[in-house]
Amino acid sequence: MIHIDPAVFQVVTRPDGLHTALQAAIRLEHATLPPYLYALYSLDADRNPAIAGIIASVAVEEMLHLSLACNILNALGGTPSLDDPDFIPTYPGPLPGSIGDGLVVPLEPFSLALVKNVFMQIEEPEEPLEFPTTALAAAAPRTIGAFYRAIQQRIRAGGDALFAPPPRNQVTEGLPGLMAVTNAASAIAAIELIVEQGEGTATSPLDPEGDYAHYYRFAEIFHGRRLRPNPQAGPGTPPDQRFLYDGDPVPFDPDGVRPVPANPKAASYPPGSAARHACDTFNYTYTNLLKSLHATFNGQPQSLRAAIGLMFSMRQQALDLMSGTNLGGTAVGPSFEYQPTLPS
Repeated sequence: MIHIDPAVFQVVTRPDGLHTALQAAIRLEHATLPPYLYALYSLDADRNPAIAGIIASVAVEEMLHLSLACNILNALGGTPSLDDPDFIPTYPGPLPGSIGDGLVVPLEPFSLALVKNVFMQIEEPEEPLEFPTTALAAAAPRTIGAFYRAIQQRIRAGGDALFAPPPRNQVTEGLPGLMAVTNAASAIAAIELIVEQGEGTATSPLDPEGDYAHYYRFAEIFHGRRLRPNPQAGPGTPPDQRFLYDGDPVPFDPDGVRPVPANPKAASYPPGSAARHACDTFNYTYTNLLKSLHATFNGQPQSLRAAIGLMFSMRQQALDLMSGTNLGGTAVGPSFEYQPTLPS
């Protein structure tokens, strides 16, 4: 479980703290994407289709959460910042805002251990429901969801007076579930969606759309079975017995993972080499994606089209790197580093 630094919670209570807290939330949502995408791209999707589909679905929703946090910050009169070298965390390392609780987040090829020890820890709720066949860590405070709840509570207390009319820089297209934030009620609803998609609720693993929350989707991968409603459950059945990990198989073929290095750095490849150029090119595309997203949420919504195109380019470049295409068969890992210019 990730534990958010208590100092981050205290920021929310300051008069100007909501802007700082929401920028921290944006950084945190983004920081999960490189590890999830690295694991996803390392998979041969033809041999591990179910696992690839689950990770991809979570990554899309993390992008939604980042976008909603940007909309909330804009509605409050703030300015989202995504185009900055410091916006990208160092991997391996802690996520932004987390304290030294032992959770080190790497860029690694897919493995069941990575899902259990990192991905499920990131998404774990304060009170995980321990369905049969799963054995999860004890509950603890200060999770990502609890951080969002603190922001939500502050917005609820301050009401519409916190918001800067008229609403500005609201992005509502490009992702399912993306909504405009114009007042306290819509901000509270956006945060509710973020929390429940990631963690579920105290009594159900389902999010508002009826899908399983991220934590339980990752648990499906780890247990090798889909979560399904317990057919024997009735009105009086305890919440942790209403679902079972005994649905359709979620098979894992270890031979369907590309042999890519963990925690790659562009500097580890010789300057002028094909591997270095390919890694730099990926990082240049990734940096341009951040620049396009920054523009999108800072008054240039038309930049979203470019951002979506860059997402597809980044995926193909990552797959080419990891498969060794045009690199003599040597697998290279995309390092997700800030690269504002492309070396000649």
